[in-house]
Amino acid sequence: MVDRVNADLLAAPAQLLPAREQMALTLMFHIVFVPFGIALPTMMLIANYKGLKRNDTVALTLARRWSHAAGLTFAVGAASGTVLSFEMGLLWPGLTGKFGEVFGLPFAIEGVLFFLEAILVAIYIYGWRRLKPWTHFWLGMPIPFVAIGGAFSIISANAWMNMPAGFTIDANGQITDVDPIGAIFNKALPYEFGHFLVAAYMAAAFAVASIYVVGWLKGRRDRYHRLGILIPLTIATVLTPVQFVVGDLTAVAVFKDQPAKFAAMEVVTESGTHQPEVLFGRYDSATNTVEGGLSVPGLNSWLAGGSVDTYVPGLDQVPPENRPSNVTIVHWAFDIMVGVGTVLLLLAFWFFVAYWRRRDVPDNRVFLWFAASAGVLTYIAVEAGWIVTEVGRQPWIVYNIMRTEEAVTNTDAGTLWISFSLIALLYLSLAIGTITVLRAMSRRWRRSDQTDDELAVYGPRPSIEEVSS
Repeated sequence: MVDRVNADLLAAPAQLLPAREQMALTLMFHIVFVPFGIALPTMMLIANYKGLKRNDTVALTLARRWSHAAGLTFAVGAASGTVLSFEMGLLWPGLTGKFGEVFGLPFAIEGVLFFLEAILVAIYIYGWRRLKPWTHFWLGMPIPFVAIGGAFSIISANAWMNMPAGFTIDANGQITDVDPIGAIFNKALPYEFGHFLVAAYMAAAFAVASIYVVGWLKGRRDRYHRLGILIPLTIATVLTPVQFVVGDLTAVAVFKDQPAKFAAMEVVTESGTHQPEVLFGRYDSATNTVEGGLSVPGLNSWLAGGSVDTYVPGLDQVPPENRPSNVTIVHWAFDIMVGVGTVLLLLAFWFFVAYWRRRDVPDNRVFLWFAASAGVLTYIAVEAGWIVTEVGRQPWIVYNIMRTEEAVTNTDAGTLWISFSLIALLYLSLAIGTITVLRAMSRRWRRSDQTDDELAVYGPRPSIEEVSS
């Protein structure tokens, strides 16, 4: 395997490795903030509605604070996403130069929706003490839908790279008969978008709930923390089993549409029926075999087609130069994603049963420690999912049409490594700054629990004299 990787690096342009590393770093950093941008507005509006409907100042306090967190994560996500948009053109001019008119429309739509979301988020945050309560709530209602629309646009572009559509290539290799709408609604869009949207809501919901669970474990067992756990954890509990269905449909679609990626995900080496499900293990490209791992006979064929007699194409049918660049990474990422999902399904079932019995946060400390780690676990699954999607498509940047090395920039490799280092420093600074600000906000909120928010969520802040009296 090492020999093959070294040979590939020698044959590939020197710019390919730093360009891929820089793109990977940007994607993996940016994806941390995307679920919050998509799902946190929904959670804050649920709390806002609950507060207004039941005159619940604790729920309103929660909604207001979540809106501030949403504003911060949106701003950081916007900064990292802007870098990503520039990288598409700077690092991969072969892709944007040849196919820009085909799949460029989703990026334009996303840009419009991004600015619209920024305006709506700003109005919602600014309006807490300046608008009538229900007017303020209804002005916030479009935010989740605009956020989902932005995610739809970007996932559409990524799905197009996996299942290109909306154009024809003539005898001279030129792009003709461009159909941007056909490109947007490509074959991979339904399952990619559904899978990612549910994953985004799960990641944000489990992450937010885990923060309040930590406070619960520290003895802060007030109604504020109770709602902070129950609202997001209920969302996550509802969506986790849905994700299992959507994820299974996605895997079956990949099996049909991208057999090479599916073979790497499941590390299927030899084509045939009665394929085993191999958990972990290491792929040896020199012999096209798997070393180690746990094998479950027939399960892979059954999952792919509902029968152990389902024929599954293996990596033996894929020319070595067209196999994913690192099958082991793709396979491990897939196993980690599914494994974490299974663990979270158990947590969701546990919460459902416990809440159904007591109508309260489960008091079992094992559950609480489990729930406190769920946010990190979900994000591990999200990152692993993107690795499967992107690394699994390699060596193609546009599946079966353009290889990644054909799209890479001609910029000197040394320059790209410098830009990679600068972006790494930028993202490190953004990460430190975001964590610092969130911690400062949390400390301020704890100090002002009874004076700043609950006494005046809507309307002017009370003066020190009024609070003292």
